[in-house]
Amino acid sequence: MFDGFSTFDFTRNGVRLHGRIGGSGAPLLLLHGHPQTHANWHRVAPTLAQGFTVVLLDLRGYGDSGRPPADQEHVGYSKREMALDALHAMRKHGFERFGVLAHDRGARVAHRLAADHPAAVERLMLLDIAPTLAMYENTSEAFARAYWHWFFLIQPPPLPEALIDSDPVRYIRSVMGGRHAGLAPFSPEALAEYERCVSIPGSAQAICEDYRASAGIDLDHDRVDIAAGRKLMQPLRVLWGEQGAVGRSFEVLALWQERAHTVSGRALPCGHYIPEEAPAELLDEAHSFFNANPKD
Repeated sequence: MFDGFSTFDFTRNGVRLHGRIGGSGAPLLLLHGHPQTHANWHRVAPTLAQGFTVVLLDLRGYGDSGRPPADQEHVGYSKREMALDALHAMRKHGFERFGVLAHDRGARVAHRLAADHPAAVERLMLLDIAPTLAMYENTSEAFARAYWHWFFLIQPPPLPEALIDSDPVRYIRSVMGGRHAGLAPFSPEALAEYERCVSIPGSAQAICEDYRASAGIDLDHDRVDIAAGRKLMQPLRVLWGEQGAVGRSFEVLALWQERAHTVSGRALPCGHYIPEEAPAELLDEAHSFFNANPKD
């Protein structure tokens, strides 16, 4: 799926991180969402690599990255900690300042990365999310039904972990196939990769810890930013699927305008999984926003 890309691995604070790098040009970091891996970029990364140096990272707890143990405060899976993983991945390749394109959970990591390390993130494109705190505070019945996993995964251990571990492939297919397009958007190769990785021991606990962090310590970090009046300084482009629950349940642009100074965005003709459902539209947006050819 990634011809011309090479893999890399490194360890930060005892956690092994895995990714790929390819292409040439301005550095662009791509971060995936749940319950996927960096394979979710397979329809856009090769084309982006014609104008950018593309770095794809498996978030801790996902793909072939490590699955650190749980802790009581879920610090190990906080978006602040995941953002540091991403920052070190880019520094490993010599990039001190870069663009970020991120989907779903990866977009929440990207939000924290841009907030905590504004000098590192030049421009930011987030796919199919509103700010985490706003989504929890404004949850409707329709959103709760569509995003049932948000509330399932944060339940105390060991019940969510045990249910996922009983049949991790069924979990993948239930979550990803339960949206408007079913499993049709996913290539057999990518789906097989998601199923392989969710079956790696420790994946269920890692997924739950990711979501428990988002419902706890991550909200604390967001509240501190809001209380201090801190907003994202980078140009921010947000895209969402017109068939997805986020755009139907929240005023996406308005919520991001509360958290960033310069925001633009629109709905795309797809559902939640934008990189796989609408790759052509996403590529157009990415090339325009990240400006692969500034002289043109």
